[in-house]
Amino acid sequence: MSRAKPAAPRRPLIAGNWKMHRTASDTRTLIEDIVKRVDRVAYADIVVCPPFTSLPAAHETLGRHSIIALGAQTMHSAKEGAFTGEISGPMLREFGVRYVILGHSERRQFDHETDAKVAAKAIAAVHFHLRPIVCVGETLTQREAKETASIIETQVRSSLAGFPPDQLEELVIAYEPVWAIGTGKVATPKQANDVHQQIRKLLVSLFGPTGSAIRILYGGSVKPENAPDLMTQPDIDGALVGGASLDSQAFFDIIESARPARASDHD
Repeated sequence: MSRAKPAAPRRPLIAGNWKMHRTASDTRTLIEDIVKRVDRVAYADIVVCPPFTSLPAAHETLGRHSIIALGAQTMHSAKEGAFTGEISGPMLREFGVRYVILGHSERRQFDHETDAKVAAKAIAAVHFHLRPIVCVGETLTQREAKETASIIETQVRSSLAGFPPDQLEELVIAYEPVWAIGTGKVATPKQANDVHQQIRKLLVSLFGPTGSAIRILYGGSVKPENAPDLMTQPDIDGALVGGASLDSQAFFDIIESARPARASDHD
């Protein structure tokens, strides 16, 4: 049975996760280089997610440039409080942040973020007018044990528990196989699309036909060399890019890979 189609084609989204890289001064230089390259891009949404300390510099450098949106790498679910070292949604909004990555595998692994915490953050994000990019993915051990489908279903269901249905248009999902993050390994286009298709069906079962319009990104050692093949897959709507997003040319090449992938959709 074919999956439900959204009323309009899903617009590609390419997001760069800089992780713990780039000082404020380096951020200005990198964003200036990226802006020059993507100045005429009109076929995809572009997001850059610098470290917290670089958000003011990024916001200032981007100015009113509408091509690139600013994102953050995580946030706390509370508006304010005694949470040393944390950042709230209103604090991010003050610097023009529009997207926020939630539940990245490194946060789950090193900061022990649970699905419940991710769900609370996703709800808080849309409450504070931020667009959550909710990450899910299996480890190598889980994939080899053929547990990918069950792990993904549990993470999607639990990480979206209580998410307001009237805010679904703000939601983005990122599938990032843990075994392919920062390792140089990458899921084959078919492996990636199979999981994306599973997520798509699950979203439809959870939210009805609207679930087919939610964008699902692939993350996991995305590079200019493998991006074109990934982006031609029908259920891959963009990429959450790690290391390659720190190189303006490589990031632009990945963005360009979205063009032919979507051109046929509009024909």
